Amino acid sequence: MDLKEYFKKKRGFGVLSTADENGKVNAAPYASPHVIDDTHVAFIMGDRLSHANIRKNLYAVYLFKEGLFGYSGKRLYLKKERESDDQALIVNTCNKTYPGPYCIPQFLKGSFIVFFAVESVLPLVGDGE
Repeated sequence: MDLKEYFKKKRGFGVLSTADENGKVNAAPYASPHVIDDTHVAFIMGDRLSHANIRKNLYAVYLFKEGLFGYSGKRLYLKKERESDDQALIVNTCNKTYPGPYCIPQFLKGSFIVFFAVESVLPLVGDGE
């Protein structure tokens, strides 16, 4: 599957689910990932609960629902590989995927870019078979 093309063409709503070291779950709305290649994505994260959780528990799930109606979409099962607070890298990555007002340095100040390995991809509904 070509994740870069998929997220370039599809519009919808995304949720990143994380859990702390005790399994307490959090879910938060997130824009489409920055697709590095078919097995790696990144998210720009503020210093909030999702980021705190991913520092304690490397696993997350990104759920993406396409459009307004129906049950089309993807679930990406992720494992954190690394993160950076390099502001130039964050702004540059943001501008590649979302050029415009969201990528100004003042808006991204204090953010992190977190890189994940995509361990599996499933449809929004069902097990993919």
